[in-house]
Amino acid sequence: MKIKSIVFFLAFAAFKICFSPTYAQEYKYEAGAVIGISSYLGDANKSKLLLSPGMVAGIMYRYNINFHWAAKGNLLAGSISGDTRNSGNIFPNNGQSSFKRTFIELGGQIEYNFFPFSDKYAYLHTKRYTPYLFAGIGGTLATGEHVFLNANIPLGVGIKYKIKERLNIGMELSIRKLFGDDFDAPGNTGTWNLNAPYGIKSSFLKNNDWYFLCMLNLTWDFGLRKEPCCE
Repeated sequence: MKIKSIVFFLAFAAFKICFSPTYAQEYKYEAGAVIGISSYLGDANKSKLLLSPGMVAGIMYRYNINFHWAAKGNLLAGSISGDTRNSGNIFPNNGQSSFKRTFIELGGQIEYNFFPFSDKYAYLHTKRYTPYLFAGIGGTLATGEHVFLNANIPLGVGIKYKIKERLNIGMELSIRKLFGDDFDAPGNTGTWNLNAPYGIKSSFLKNNDWYFLCMLNLTWDFGLRKEPCCE
């Protein structure tokens, strides 16, 4: 995904939040748990989203700005792995490498709900379910002899459903664009590995490392608004 598209989405979100009517849900906040699977995309895996999947889990917090917009923060931990023997790529001198890392992610996103999301206020055409889009920014720390620490940009889609008053369930599919090409090189960078395996160094904005997340979340509403619908 191009950086310009993400910047445009976030600018559009800020504009809509500032100038849209403030019809809002009964509760301001949500908090809960997240669990799912993670997978790596890079030199050792160009396109298969669920190749060598790992586990991911964490916590999330959401502020419901109004029926259509929300701001979310998350703290996640998971595992990522890859192997050039499964990549389908041919590397210099027939080089082969594999890796496995544990990563921690801290980030925030802006969400746009396609439908006005609430289990109340039917006269405003609200729905207790909605698909949504999100984008944001975060940071990723990954373990290894060569520690990875860099920014990421999350971009994804999701669907949420209000099971009953104050209890929500959701599912998200997202991809994290990393600003570093050594996510798949946890070992000594002085030997051959997946950090620029063709000898071409990537720039800050152009590199090959991403990761994919498929996650389920369960959240609880709290923070009752004084005037729920029209704050």
